[in-house]
Amino acid sequence: MRQYVAIKKQHPNALLFFRLGDFYELFFDDAVTAARELQITLTSRNKESDQSVPMCGVPYHSAENYLAKLLRKGYKIAVCEQMEQPNKATKLVRREVTRVLTPGTAVDSSLSEQDNNFLAAVARSNSQTVGMAALDLSTGEFRATEFSGMDAERRIYDELQQLAPRELIVPSNLPLFDAIESEQSGQRLSNCTWTPLEDWAFAPDYALPLLENQFGVLSLEGFGLAGRDAAACAAGAVLHYVKNTQKGSGFLQHVDRIGFYERNECLVLDAVTVRNLELVEPLFTAAGDSSTLFRTLDACVTPMAKRLLRAWVLRPPVDVAVIKARHEAVAAMLASVIYREELRKALGGVLDVERLLSRVTLESANARDLLALAASLARLPHVKQALSMVSGASERLQALDARVDGLADVRERVESILVEEPPVTLQDGGVIRDGVDLQLDDLRLLSRNGKQYIADIEHRERQRTGIGSLKVRFNSVFGYYLEITKSNLHLVPPDYDRKQTLVNAERFTTPELKEYETKVLDAQERIIEIERRLFAELRTSVAAEAKRIRQTSLAIAEVDLLATFAHLAAARGYCRPEMVADSDELEVLEGRHPVVEVQQDAATRYVPNSLYVNNGSDQILLLTGPNMGGKSTYLRQAALIQIMAQMGSFVPAKQARMCIVDRIFTRIGASDNLARGRSTFMVEMTETAAILNTATERSLVLLDEMGRGTSTYDGLALAWAVVEHLHAHTRAKTLFATHYQELTVLAGDLERVKNLRVSVKETPQGIVFLRKVEPGAADRSYGIEVAKLAGLPAEVITRARQVLKLHEAVERQADRALSPEPAQLTIFTPLSQQIVDTLRDTDVNSLTPLQALTLLDELKRQIE
Repeated sequence: MRQYVAIKKQHPNALLFFRLGDFYELFFDDAVTAARELQITLTSRNKESDQSVPMCGVPYHSAENYLAKLLRKGYKIAVCEQMEQPNKATKLVRREVTRVLTPGTAVDSSLSEQDNNFLAAVARSNSQTVGMAALDLSTGEFRATEFSGMDAERRIYDELQQLAPRELIVPSNLPLFDAIESEQSGQRLSNCTWTPLEDWAFAPDYALPLLENQFGVLSLEGFGLAGRDAAACAAGAVLHYVKNTQKGSGFLQHVDRIGFYERNECLVLDAVTVRNLELVEPLFTAAGDSSTLFRTLDACVTPMAKRLLRAWVLRPPVDVAVIKARHEAVAAMLASVIYREELRKALGGVLDVERLLSRVTLESANARDLLALAASLARLPHVKQALSMVSGASERLQALDARVDGLADVRERVESILVEEPPVTLQDGGVIRDGVDLQLDDLRLLSRNGKQYIADIEHRERQRTGIGSLKVRFNSVFGYYLEITKSNLHLVPPDYDRKQTLVNAERFTTPELKEYETKVLDAQERIIEIERRLFAELRTSVAAEAKRIRQTSLAIAEVDLLATFAHLAAARGYCRPEMVADSDELEVLEGRHPVVEVQQDAATRYVPNSLYVNNGSDQILLLTGPNMGGKSTYLRQAALIQIMAQMGSFVPAKQARMCIVDRIFTRIGASDNLARGRSTFMVEMTETAAILNTATERSLVLLDEMGRGTSTYDGLALAWAVVEHLHAHTRAKTLFATHYQELTVLAGDLERVKNLRVSVKETPQGIVFLRKVEPGAADRSYGIEVAKLAGLPAEVITRARQVLKLHEAVERQADRALSPEPAQLTIFTPLSQQIVDTLRDTDVNSLTPLQALTLLDELKRQIE
């Protein structure tokens, strides 16, 4: 226990998994925490004492599952191993912490194949420059950025929200994000473990040389980090933390590069937009639900491509050349149906090469991991063959083909050394093939012939002593021994040495048996030792090829993703969008919502809708119509088609001609944050303010039901003013869905505002949603009709219509009082609303001639 306490003091913030024989044990508060989180039995040491010690444990051979569960819950873990074999002559086994596991440095197989597991760090180089770096240790992806100005900290915070790191390293004496967390929910980084680190780890004179040594360069200029100390210091802190937690690991060969990126290199999607558009996570259903753009497009074969798809969805490029190169590659694959499907079939045997490689370089890979890597590499010749048949029409595919290394030497080395079905651990041997090492073969021969040798001794001693029941046996305490029953003790020869007395028998040994025991036990230990050495050498040799393997893995991921885009285009009728760099027009002919279309019932036909918006004549589209008519779907559809086009995919439309968008903003739906004292309306206004203050002429803005969180007149006034501001100042392409019919008059007052409406059909049974967007303004909102469809009681619907008529009558009187001209009396004016309502509520088909005449007489009297 003194040994445990001493080691625990070195890792006070981690759960200490302390190896005792076949178990990892935890004590004191660690035991209480682990028992609660893992749902295992909490027991105690020295139960009879007044100072009993809480304890719990898990078997060492199944510990990885328990470790992964704790990491997912945000705990840090220190794994303490026995560094020597237990010896009878030694009371205490030497133990050391061999690895420290944290949520951001996890590389185990339980990680989601479609998500990155980022460890991030934030550093500040001066009062107005903040940098961020993020490393996925399980794949080797390393990126960094920095921002300057008064809003630098907020922009870094936005990046972290989108990145969603599992762990964030921050300087211990530098407060970050306090103001932002106080005004925002603070829950968007709630799944992130915050780890303070000594300030010197972020110092340029320490962090920069650490990066240079890792990448083997004299300067960081080639990675875009020259003169960007904030980003470089954050990256150095990440590397420092990884090297200190991955004790005894290799040199992180798979972390061979870092990419600096500017925010304006990609289409900017803030956390609100990512959430509202349901790009990677659904708004209201469980995580993993298929109602997201990522899930809809995820037909990828390899795990690497799934993660790349997620990255492309969240960060579409704005470089037209990059986008067109991707479209060209997709078109080439779309045209080669047979070879495309052959390529996808060949990719089917490729496992998660990136994460297998990371375990190799971190020295945590077992023999099965190496064989899985070799099996994946064995598919590369088939991949290259199929790729060569479709790459001719695309420069991008040709470049990817050149980057795919066959890696036959690595595969052959692994397959020639490891057996086909090795055990999980090296503890029992049997991992290395025969013929690899001569000494190992000799020792195995000795061990395999042991049974026959023992049988020979047993037969010979029975003949020599005349004891027919004599047996040679073995156990871990006494080793090999001769067991003789009590009735035969008088026949025991004098050269037998007594070892143990039992009730019905006694156990003896001989010099020959002792010598053989020593030889066999030593042979087994030597077998394990040699196999460990040979396996370590093999793993090191594979790790030395990390750069080649990682380069091939990245190429395979992109090839898979481009083939997936072509596969989806063929299966779902997507078209190639025409991207125009110097245009401000967004034109989509018969566009479809990619997610809704896939999720619709087979019997339901999706109604396509066209879209045309620009910065000139059609800058702001005011969309009116009833609830459930499809206004929100139309808005989201426009944004998703733009994202798909810029990420390199074909789009769900008959035809598309599109400009490049720098940002997409959304204000959709209602949400609140009562814990922070922010109402639904406050959240809405905060998000709207961000749009008006940040959007540019190249942005696409989606506003859905803005102003509904307050009184009708306040909301209308705010919505009116926002439209005018977007028209006069921001000039961003805007789709504005609203129930405020009064806003439609702006189309006559503002030259770049156009009215659109979602059409409906009225029937005696109610309204029918046609889902078609057409020019013009809706005449009313049909709110009561929608409520009727929702199942409100009939008396509520009737009363609602009465109240609506009363309010409309009051408004008509107010209008007459303010009107300078006498109102005309026609059936189409508000003065005749009662007659219009009577006609609407009348079922003409069921009227008799007499009833019809009576109704006409009543209407005539009302008019008079």
